[in-house]
Amino acid sequence: MSDNFDQCFNIVLKTEGGFQDDPHDKGNRLADSRQGCTNMGVTQATWEAWVGHQVTHDDMKALTPDDIKPLYKKNFWASCRCSELPEGLDYALYDLSVNSGVGRAIRFLQMILGVTADGVMGVQTMQAVKSADDRDLIRKLCNYRLTFLQGLPDWNRYGITWGNRVASVEKTAISMTG
Repeated sequence: MSDNFDQCFNIVLKTEGGFQDDPHDKGNRLADSRQGCTNMGVTQATWEAWVGHQVTHDDMKALTPDDIKPLYKKNFWASCRCSELPEGLDYALYDLSVNSGVGRAIRFLQMILGVTADGVMGVQTMQAVKSADDRDLIRKLCNYRLTFLQGLPDWNRYGITWGNRVASVEKTAISMTG
């Protein structure tokens, strides 16, 4: 196992794209009723929590990969213990956590592994990962993710994009396994 963060970060940035303020995107809804936005996959709410104060759309547009890299590493990569996972699975779980949340990503993995689905990457989960086939685990995780996305109310609006993302993640993750 090696730290594959930089490679995975760069792939996720390409997938996430740039600035968007789609009012239909639930990630752009702020708790205080302001219309939020997203840049490079970082929602305005997430960025405000990271920096500890409100930001404007212009602040969000000005973000750079160097600005958000520490947030991605701490909030998503480290929270999922991706540095301790086999290459390929690290990317699949990381991308899922960025897209659907850390707790959900870990719970999906735990359900596939048949361990307690508590959303924490603990000893039991890590041991189960070590005893599983990496490629099989990636395929099952991506399938579980796709099934989840297909059940969301926004599937009709975003389904093609979401489905393409999951297929790309699966293909890339499997290629990383060697």
